[in-house]
Amino acid sequence: MGKKSRVKTQKSGSGAMAVVSPKEMMSLIAELLQKCSSAAASAGKEWEEYLQIRGLVERIRKKQKGMSIVFEGSREDHFPDLMSWAKENGASCECFTVANFGKEGYGLRATRDIKAEELFLWIPRKMLMTVESAQNSILGPLYSQDRILQAMGNVTLALHLLCERANPASFWLPYIRSLPQEYDIPLYYQQEDVQLLLGTQAVQDVLSQYKNTARQYAYFYKLVQTHPTASKLPLKDCFTFDDYRWAVSSVMTRQNQIPTEDGSRVTLALIPLWDMCNHTNGLNRSNSDKLWKGFEDE
Repeated sequence: MGKKSRVKTQKSGSGAMAVVSPKEMMSLIAELLQKCSSAAASAGKEWEEYLQIRGLVERIRKKQKGMSIVFEGSREDHFPDLMSWAKENGASCECFTVANFGKEGYGLRATRDIKAEELFLWIPRKMLMTVESAQNSILGPLYSQDRILQAMGNVTLALHLLCERANPASFWLPYIRSLPQEYDIPLYYQQEDVQLLLGTQAVQDVLSQYKNTARQYAYFYKLVQTHPTASKLPLKDCFTFDDYRWAVSSVMTRQNQIPTEDGSRVTLALIPLWDMCNHTNGLNRSNSDKLWKGFEDE
């Protein structure tokens, strides 16, 4: 299926991983969790609260520098393996290729004319990463005992994504390697960028999203380190804020609602290749495993 993926541990600027004691990290995590769980800041104090939370996060990120696992090569290097993996597992993807659309990013480009109402992309359910597949994965025991995971499918998908990324034998590795390494969304904004939004209607959502993500990270870091059912998770030895931010951003920009396998309700899913389809206004239809839509990735 093409060249094998290799993973490496990021190195800090000095060429060595950051070293931090578990006790010191847990102390910072507890402080962050307490700050993010306090009552909402009073009117006019939201920016001050954001600075305090961001300051704690940056202290944590500094201590975690070099601890994240990343894939070698660029995102584009892994597209051939993505396409091979999709075909080997029964996806229909003969009439398009992955292409670079410049400022629009990567997406799907048709290699022939596609007629109206013609099915051009079919993804078998087994290729989807869903809340259901998370429950049947190594994350399952923790999911069964944690109310936050049970209530928040998007968070479950984010942790599912991280656990599979850390597993060199994961079925979904060709898909995970093809995802962006970072995102152009508010969670990645620099402090000065967020400050430019002060006085706009958007700033409240940006501050709230950052606070919620920091709170979730602190909560799950503590849970992964202390809960008995989390002892076998690959996140136990390495679970950085940057890891969680990446996973949350991946889910936030790519999640879709689909029927569960028994059709009794809806669930959230990450759908390989389908998540690289954008479209202009017009007729676009999807039906469970059978999906057809327009082109271009975000």
